[in-house]
Amino acid sequence: MPGAWFAFHPDLWTLLPHERRREVFWLTFQGHQSLKHLIESLGVPHTEVGEVRRNGQPVGLSRTPAEGDRIEVFPAEPQSLLIPPRFVLDNHLGRLAAYLRMLGYDSLYRNDFADEELAQIAVQQERILLTRDRRLLMRKGIQYGHWVRSQNPREQVAEVVRRFCLNHRQSAFQRCLRCNTPLEAVSKESVLERLEPLTRLYYDEFHRCPSCGQVYWKGSHYERMLNLIESLLGV
Repeated sequence: MPGAWFAFHPDLWTLLPHERRREVFWLTFQGHQSLKHLIESLGVPHTEVGEVRRNGQPVGLSRTPAEGDRIEVFPAEPQSLLIPPRFVLDNHLGRLAAYLRMLGYDSLYRNDFADEELAQIAVQQERILLTRDRRLLMRKGIQYGHWVRSQNPREQVAEVVRRFCLNHRQSAFQRCLRCNTPLEAVSKESVLERLEPLTRLYYDEFHRCPSCGQVYWKGSHYERMLNLIESLLGV
């Protein structure tokens, strides 16, 4: 059976099986298998791959290797994939979705999304799929995506900010943290009956979600959120 030498950049080693986490290894294959198929068979989704070189020359993932080739695989570089960037997140990333909404990014999330539905939304709506499931990113048709490494929500959003160069395009506090709908400015009188006495006394600027009705104002939490945003976008 033919084979080729594969060398993955160390940043991708965490995605490889333990026995493959070294500078170069020999991989056998059937003659018709593409580089995309071979790379994903090792556990690395195509969304995590940047440049691929065959014998020192850049090639596309659709190419097939030949006997004895040396294949070098590099990680995806930080880049702005979509303008404006829009996301869809799997069932394990609810807190990350709220953080991205706080930063102003259109981020679809439900805790009962089926894998097929997530893939369809990502493809049909041209959204970046964020997931902890590598296999989901390997589905046919997925063009934009990222395997979220960290399990800590704040580290996750910092990771996404770095990966998709979000630092300079934020429009914070313009989306509902609960349902993702853009907020509308409303008069104090229109929400007065929903406010606590101290809120009525000290605050005059309000926004409301037209979908779920959640009311927002710049209370004591606002300064904390501003500090959080500054720390997130400073990564």
